Amino acid sequence: MAKKVEVKDLLEAGVHFGHLTRKWNPNMAPYIYMERNGIHVINLYKTTAKLDEANEALAKIAASGRKILFVATKKQAKDIVAEKVANVNMPYITERWPGGMLTNFVTIRKAVKKMASIDRMKKDGTFNTLSKKERLQVNRLRAKLEKNLGSISDMTRLPGALFIVDTMREHIAVKEAQKLNIPIFAMVDTNCDPKEVDYIVPANDDASKSIDIIMTSVTNAVAEGLAERKSEKAAESSAKEEKAPAKEAKPAKKEAPKTEAAKPVAEKKEEPKKKADKADDLTKVEGVGPKAAEALVNAGIDTYAKMSEADADKMKEILTEASSRMAHLDPTSWPKQAKMAADGNWDELKVWQDNVKGGKE
Repeated sequence: MAKKVEVKDLLEAGVHFGHLTRKWNPNMAPYIYMERNGIHVINLYKTTAKLDEANEALAKIAASGRKILFVATKKQAKDIVAEKVANVNMPYITERWPGGMLTNFVTIRKAVKKMASIDRMKKDGTFNTLSKKERLQVNRLRAKLEKNLGSISDMTRLPGALFIVDTMREHIAVKEAQKLNIPIFAMVDTNCDPKEVDYIVPANDDASKSIDIIMTSVTNAVAEGLAERKSEKAAESSAKEEKAPAKEAKPAKKEAPKTEAAKPVAEKKEEPKKKADKADDLTKVEGVGPKAAEALVNAGIDTYAKMSEADADKMKEILTEASSRMAHLDPTSWPKQAKMAADGNWDELKVWQDNVKGGKE
């Protein structure tokens, strides 16, 4: 369990400093403690509570195997975000947000593939067959692509969530994520609108010390989620290894003298199956965020099988009742995705999700 950030640490880092009172957004009123010398002061007790909530949700997304895209193009945050996020092997944007990065993801992937093809040219020797001028042009193109898209070269599908530093500066990223129902986590200052964000962390988004302490806490939570996923995979592989010799030994035990004696054994085997029904990770369905998954589980739709049989309108009603912020979600394709997941067709589901934007056909 990662060490929780204390109010004292946040105070020392200057997380409580907001913007000038004349620049404030009235929607941030619940997170403002007071006003002093014409500057708003953020309530750090609410910051710690919201940070813990965001960390928990991020750890779940990381544990599910989805990528979290970090966005921070402002000067103070660039280097900090690149350094912290690279340690947990997550994609990040620190140069310029490419328009259509999410809504036109297929085209962005083509640009990344172009970068990979240039690398192949250099390896197989075809690059040397080009003229000097052509080589210069290709090198410039490669450098430009590396600068803007190098950090997302491993992101083969839409991310499971976005973490943004300064939502006012990255307003295009916010709009694209909203359009595709991608959960948004963000550091929100007193001049930003918290209603645009699913998981807000009220904090000073201009000071490097403030950004550093929040990013450290967030990346530690992501690292925890990845470690949990790794341990689960290790446990699954060891369980499969144990089952393999057991299957080989089964044919020798097939000789049952009486059919009557076999019945109670079969009855006993059925009991654990009923107990073993656990809630599935519904966030693996494109368009389902942690909060949406929680609302569906509370309504009794806790497995892929149940989701595949559920009515889209009914799920829409459940989400709207749970929170007005989830009223924009479109569950039309969720039963189809859940059916693939329930049948164990993960490769087919991944291909479908890669070809369809935000779970919308």
